[in-house]
Amino acid sequence: MQMEMIENNADLETTVARLTAAASLLEQAMERLNERQQSAEATIGRISATVESALEERLAAAEARIAELMATAANTVPATVTNARKTLPAGMATMLAKQGVTVDSVEAGALDTALTSLSLEQRIAVKAQLLRSGLIS
Repeated sequence: MQMEMIENNADLETTVARLTAAASLLEQAMERLNERQQSAEATIGRISATVESALEERLAAAEARIAELMATAANTVPATVTNARKTLPAGMATMLAKQGVTVDSVEAGALDTALTSLSLEQRIAVKAQLLRSGLIS
């Protein structure tokens, strides 16, 4: 029995020695993994800083370009932009000429008198055309 105990004790010591060696190896592996992780984090930090600085530069350039375009637009575009038509259609000009209204100077009273022979819808259409062409306001 004592022999068995000695053998069990020896086996137990061997097992403990192996477990201690395995624990030591695990600790070394953990240290290496921590070093790799720190190295990877540093690399990622450098990459993200580079990307962020590039993006900030592009954003600053875009904002400067927008400011430049807005300044140029403010200088070149008139205060009141009118995309309206500046001429009357030929038929409209002919009809007004038949009624005695000159296209250069359209007065409200003369216009109403000239358009009395037209139906309500036609008067509205004529006034809309004159308004779009900028001849009346």
